[in-house]
Amino acid sequence: MRKIYQLKVVSAILFIKKLFYKMASTNTRVTGVYRAIQPVILKGQGRIAFGERVKFGVIDSPLFYNTYTYLEARTERSTITLGNNVSVNNQCSIVAEHSISIGNDVLIGLNCSIYDSNFHDLDNTKRHLTDPNPQSVCIGNAVFIGNNVTILKGVSIGDYSVIATGAIVTQSFPTNVVIGGNPAKIIRTLD
Repeated sequence: MRKIYQLKVVSAILFIKKLFYKMASTNTRVTGVYRAIQPVILKGQGRIAFGERVKFGVIDSPLFYNTYTYLEARTERSTITLGNNVSVNNQCSIVAEHSISIGNDVLIGLNCSIYDSNFHDLDNTKRHLTDPNPQSVCIGNAVFIGNNVTILKGVSIGDYSVIATGAIVTQSFPTNVVIGGNPAKIIRTLD
């Protein structure tokens, strides 16, 4: 009986938390439907599009109870697109100044970040300004992105590729490769 009560209380708290983040979301240009196992916040003035069967959060995974997923299409021209059958683990951040596209059947691990901008200039006299040069990010179909991966501006990842845990991806890679490291490089080719 105690276990059932605990589950009901936890479910109620999670429902309220997801509702809070939905109410805190300010993006009004969202198309498609997603399933939020973990709270999701949608920000910015741009377009965020979801394909079919997009899911955020994994209950039996770290950071489930104390984090959320953050998507921001910053400007009116910014776009974030997630294809069909995309599954995103806990605490993911996707921020687009220009464009981020994620293909179909993509798995994204825990605590991943995808950015199409440096956000601030490297010149210290201009650092308080927004980066004037965002570059699109394109992640192909059936890509598997491991935990704690960061994908930076201008990167394209080919279909069926795997990005190893902890990789910092600063350049583009072809289809059917395993990449890893900081900065990421090809570790092996897949058959």
